[in-house]
Amino acid sequence: MDGDVFNDMVAATIDLRAHMNGLRFGPPTAFVYNPLEYAWTAHEQYLRLAASDKKKVVFLGMNPGPFGMVQTSVPFGEVTAVKDWIGVDAPIGKPDKEHPKRPVEGLACTRSEVSGRRLWGLFADRFDSSRTFFNEHFVANFCPLAFMEDSGRNRTPDKLPAVEAEPLLKSCDAYLRKIAEILEPDWLVAVGGFAETRAKAVLGGFDLRIGKVLHPSPASPAANRGWAEQATRQLEEQGIW
Repeated sequence: MDGDVFNDMVAATIDLRAHMNGLRFGPPTAFVYNPLEYAWTAHEQYLRLAASDKKKVVFLGMNPGPFGMVQTSVPFGEVTAVKDWIGVDAPIGKPDKEHPKRPVEGLACTRSEVSGRRLWGLFADRFDSSRTFFNEHFVANFCPLAFMEDSGRNRTPDKLPAVEAEPLLKSCDAYLRKIAEILEPDWLVAVGGFAETRAKAVLGGFDLRIGKVLHPSPASPAANRGWAEQATRQLEEQGIW
């Protein structure tokens, strides 16, 4: 374990958390969850397990899903994968303002995030342990915040008005640059189009290549037709795996 890498990642993430806490969002956004705040202990444990050395590949998603990182503080953090494969077991709190339809139940949550189950399931099928996977790979989200409307409907960062999006993107872009500086990956693999757009906008000055895989969301018809096989083929064709 490289203590400097881990400590630098912790410091960069704490800085991101502070910037997120200074942002304000208006209707139709009614609830904003920051798992780096209410579930920091779990996220720090994830960083200790996953970000203790420099990497070959960093996978980048968009922002927390209601049954993934919102519950576990791990990117794409489907509960079973987080508990049983990654090994995060830290206590998880609750946001100050919680939507009654979107409670944070932490590792006790019985709902499964399909995107996270597919992504971490792919890694579990290919690597004999999370430790082996994390030797060369890391998984991050571009934005750590989850947004919800009054109805409980999820609201993604790309739907925010410019006056709210610009300061958010500025802070998250800076965090993405810090990840690239600290982990020095050969590849940044965008999981979906939003992450690809931000990576290309932010990382042009870095000595790395930007790849892409289909987002595993069940809202994508293509992802529902054998996502793992498609993603594996994409990674192999790009020379990442």
